[in-house]
Amino acid sequence: MKESLEILLAGVVDYAGLFPPAALEMGAAVESYAEYLRDPDRRMLGRFVVPVVRLREFDEAAAALLPRGEGSEPWHLSALPGPDIAADIDLALKFNCRHWSGSEIGHAVIDAFEMKVSTVAEIAAAAAIMPRQFSAYFEIPIISDPTELVAAIKRVGACAKMRTGGVTANAFPAVADVARFMITCRDSRLAFKLTAGLHHPIRAEYRLTYADDPPRGVMFGYLNMFVAAALAWTGADETLIRSALVAASADDFHFTNEALEFGGHRVATDVIRDARENFVISFGSCSFREPVDDLHALSIP
Repeated sequence: MKESLEILLAGVVDYAGLFPPAALEMGAAVESYAEYLRDPDRRMLGRFVVPVVRLREFDEAAAALLPRGEGSEPWHLSALPGPDIAADIDLALKFNCRHWSGSEIGHAVIDAFEMKVSTVAEIAAAAAIMPRQFSAYFEIPIISDPTELVAAIKRVGACAKMRTGGVTANAFPAVADVARFMITCRDSRLAFKLTAGLHHPIRAEYRLTYADDPPRGVMFGYLNMFVAAALAWTGADETLIRSALVAASADDFHFTNEALEFGGHRVATDVIRDARENFVISFGSCSFREPVDDLHALSIP
């Protein structure tokens, strides 16, 4: 894999195996995550995503799998709170205290919180009680102009989150709305993550669930998304960003050790690294193997 592609996809998949369409039991999800951490493709793996209400269940299922001892590298978790955010923050803090490096039940740390919001007031209220040790991601609606919500997230020093699909065709946002969200975040220098509907690297029609006779629909490709975001970070206009989002072939993207290229535009590896660290952070997926295996199947040189 060329260096530009490696940097673009480092730690890109936050594993959400507990959520549809996979909807695994906790035991199966934590066992899968432990396996992925040992996988040759582990460089693409990010956090384990878990609802706060299931943390005790996580404790029991992961007890034999978590690393232990001083100097151990903890599992990194992203937590999803329920309606009582303050109570769930308290539970997350207690979780971190239980799972320090010398803990008998293993080393893990919640370092991110992901919350759905739809108003500036909700953002301000949640941010006011959020400890600094958590990176806060606010999932906002993008069907209308997100400028006000993006500005509010920026003011409180948090990050945005965009839903990019689901298990029905109407769960996928319009290309124009995705491009507008990226440009709005770019103009505010606001980092964001993505979630749902990004199981495959290239935009195309796919099955939307794992049912025997699943519904089908056009899904965004995660490679399209991250190339588009890297281009946006360089100041690309909406036309170029939308072109990257809808590109239907891996041949449309060219990767070298020095840069990625699309549509006659070039993004150097140091700019890609900057974009990944400060702009487009990761995407949540209920599958790790599907995004990785599909990437290998493309045989990108």
